[in-house]
Amino acid sequence: MSIDWKQYDSGGFFDELISSPGNARAPARKLANYLASLDEEELEKRRLMAEATIQEMGVSFTVYTEEGNIDRAWPFDLIPRTISRKQWDKTAAGLKQRLRVLNMFINDLYHDQNVINDGIIPRHLIENSVNFRPECVGVSPPHGVWAHICGTDLVRDGDGEFYVLEDNLRVPSGVSYMLENRAITKRVLPELFENDNIMPIDDYPAQLFDTLAALSPRKVKQPEIVVLTPGIFNSAYFEHAFLAQQMGAELVEGSDLVVSEDDLVFMRTIDGLTRVDVIYRRIDDLFLDPEVFDKSSVLGVPGLMRAWKAGNVALANAPGAGVADDKVIYAYVPQLIKYYLDEEPLLRNVKTFLCENDKDRAYVLENLDKLVVKPANESGGYGMLVGPHSTKKDQAKFAELIKSNPRNYIAQPTLALSTAPTLVDNNKLEPRHLDLRPFILQGKDVYVTTGGLTRVAMKKGSLVVNSSQGGGSKDTWIVDTEAK
Repeated sequence: MSIDWKQYDSGGFFDELISSPGNARAPARKLANYLASLDEEELEKRRLMAEATIQEMGVSFTVYTEEGNIDRAWPFDLIPRTISRKQWDKTAAGLKQRLRVLNMFINDLYHDQNVINDGIIPRHLIENSVNFRPECVGVSPPHGVWAHICGTDLVRDGDGEFYVLEDNLRVPSGVSYMLENRAITKRVLPELFENDNIMPIDDYPAQLFDTLAALSPRKVKQPEIVVLTPGIFNSAYFEHAFLAQQMGAELVEGSDLVVSEDDLVFMRTIDGLTRVDVIYRRIDDLFLDPEVFDKSSVLGVPGLMRAWKAGNVALANAPGAGVADDKVIYAYVPQLIKYYLDEEPLLRNVKTFLCENDKDRAYVLENLDKLVVKPANESGGYGMLVGPHSTKKDQAKFAELIKSNPRNYIAQPTLALSTAPTLVDNNKLEPRHLDLRPFILQGKDVYVTTGGLTRVAMKKGSLVVNSSQGGGSKDTWIVDTEAK
């Protein structure tokens, strides 16, 4: 028996592929027709092929548990998500606008602080920010850019429009899985890439390399770029190794680098020391340099901040960029766009309640069963309350957390997140909620991936898409429906 789209029910949510029973949206028509042509046996064959491909390619991620670290195969769903190119072009313009402004904001904070002096951002928010680094005050990185790589999480609500859920500016991960999802899908559904106008995504490693190379303090033809990883036990180590290999850069740990007395950074090699120009670091600020931050860190490089401040090495993302990674600052981004660019935001925020605000806090405490509550600086879906799926005990616990540290919490309405058809038990297609993480690069210019990493909540009714919390992933297709 083949797929019957007339039987597919999205449960009243905006569905990415199917607009009403039996009717596919324009970007999904060729995909929907093709899937309907496959019988159950062929669909199972393709699903097993995807699983085998993941094993063969070694695509994995690490989950931290009380019993230790567990490596798991990448959770992948065979049915792609489709978006029209016309809508994506509009979304990409909004993402570029947003990252430009966030970098202007970070640069302002570490220099004149006009945004505070002019009353746009309250001073105490920055003074109490766990990611503001006084050690970075006065530093001027190339092009005034602090966050060179950003992963912005988008969601679609019931109106079908994209909204920004949060910005990730410290060490955003997931782009390797976006690329691997496409490689798996091309192997499993090759026919569709011959017949559909699916926009390519494989230029990301080259774009990343060019962005990093442009930061080199030495104007040489081939600057030495390295990817700095905490090591094999990090949950994103697969990505660190993947991106280094794709860029032709060296993958290094802190012990592989040394800073000389004249503040130059060198890499230890079998042929001796080689000067390093650019470090794409996948280590949090506090572990970067034991001379400046956590003195017990063995992950970083003593003297690295000295070399960076002297302009002898570029760091991407720059230390201190995480000050704009704060979910409280997120609520002010529309005002920042108006302040720095005198423009209206091209992408809207999700309505956000700041618990440090007395009126907002009172509303949140009265409506914990309806809201999603998030700590200001956590990631990976940890430490949050999804009100409609929580117990009275959970709500009481969060009420105390909010009262004890209101600055650290925001709340948002529980969104009617869009869905997409997802293969579940016995190869049945059921709607599952999802989000999207495009990646934006900024150096001299700004670049946005064609689509991004789609994460999907594999549990029925769940809104938690993070792989560390049981979520999965899909390939994301930007389809040019107007191409001849």
